[in-house]
Amino acid sequence: MQAAIENEVMDYIQFHKDRRDEHGRRLVVRNGHLPEREIVSGIGPIKVRQPGVRHRDGGRFSSAILRPFMRRTLSVDALIPALYLKGISTGDLILGEKASGLSATNIVRLKAGWEADYKAWSQRDLSQKRYVYWWADGVYFNIRLDEERTCVPVLIGATEDGTKELVAVVDGYRESTQSWRELLGELKRLGLTSAPKLAIGDASLGFWIALQEESGPIAQQRCWVHKTANMLDKMPKSVQDKAKQLIHEMYLAPTRV
Repeated sequence: MQAAIENEVMDYIQFHKDRRDEHGRRLVVRNGHLPEREIVSGIGPIKVRQPGVRHRDGGRFSSAILRPFMRRTLSVDALIPALYLKGISTGDLILGEKASGLSATNIVRLKAGWEADYKAWSQRDLSQKRYVYWWADGVYFNIRLDEERTCVPVLIGATEDGTKELVAVVDGYRESTQSWRELLGELKRLGLTSAPKLAIGDASLGFWIALQEESGPIAQQRCWVHKTANMLDKMPKSVQDKAKQLIHEMYLAPTRV
């Protein structure tokens, strides 16, 4: 990381090397180092010093690697919610004794931030959205809040220009019709008025029943990922690799013949 930051500053100064004042002096130059900072990384705490950059024209250098107030690398920031969703307790979400930036208190604070971000996202305006395709699935996590595994209905949509977006993620109970009905009803409340041309999902009847109730007749397609897994589950392991290849060739074929 230290070398990357040094190179980043070197490239920045080189990029501005031709900017000079009326006396021929460079307007952007190196200027020592900023105070040392400790960053929690995937291999433990590391100490880095960002080279200083002086702008004689009043400008300012901003590092894309070492952001202001950064205390953890992006890999660790991504790791924390992943571990949390896998059911790791708050007290166990610590990367070593020296990872002071990941104390139990800070984990709780991060969790509060995630909840605030999710709340704002889940109340966004969808009145201008138009999705051509929907992919629906129920995601199960290892967190045991009760006797049943928690299921989270997830809906992904594709817009008319082909952009895929996460449309909805909500708390649910199994993959029930009621859970999907509440999800689809909430999308309407947020302003989503048009239904997709095609919906893709597994064989769970909950989604299809709720979709029919909330949006009327919509073209349906069985998810090939789920269908492939179901077919392979009925075959001996000795033929599964070959069968999987043949199934892929089948549904990726450009024509029906």
